[in-house]
Amino acid sequence: MIYKLFFTCLLLFSLNAQTQDKTILVLADSLSASYGIAIEDGWVSLLQNRLNEQGYTYKVFNASISGDTTHGAKSRLDDILNEMKPDITILELGGNDGLRGLPISEIKSNLEVIIQFLKAEHSEVLLVPMLLPPNYGKFYIDQFTSIYTDLAEETDVKLSKFILEDIANKPELMQNDGIHPKAEAQIMMLDNIWPDLVSMLIKE
Repeated sequence: MIYKLFFTCLLLFSLNAQTQDKTILVLADSLSASYGIAIEDGWVSLLQNRLNEQGYTYKVFNASISGDTTHGAKSRLDDILNEMKPDITILELGGNDGLRGLPISEIKSNLEVIIQFLKAEHSEVLLVPMLLPPNYGKFYIDQFTSIYTDLAEETDVKLSKFILEDIANKPELMQNDGIHPKAEAQIMMLDNIWPDLVSMLIKE
């Protein structure tokens, strides 16, 4: 049902996108899918509002799915790119892979394939790094963290700040599960990636 709704929204977007000059694709997981809060309160909706307010003509399309992994996103990327050609893609994935303890080489390979597919379609990529809680052990955490810095350098894409910087360590900003931020933290999430994103935007 979720995937049926997703592709219905994608089709509607593709029909409307013809009138839009530029597009931003958000390819991500529950952190960007408004998990536990209203869609209009999520940082992706707030991004569209900010773009409109500041005179940017970008249309934001949110292809985020809660629980998604790098493998899942890689598997559905062809369908997305058949319907739209994003000028910019915000890539926020890998957290669920890391929480499942998947091999570092597999996570990195999936992200690299996604980036190369996007670049082949002439989409600029803003790579959003993920972090893991300390109970995963220093060795795995260090390897996981290095995925993003290494990929940004190796694929020549821009790396943003951690989207939950100064949020994840504050229980009052997090939902009861301790993983997903509350509605009041969404503007902070947008502010964390905005400086790097705005440097990629073109204003007519």
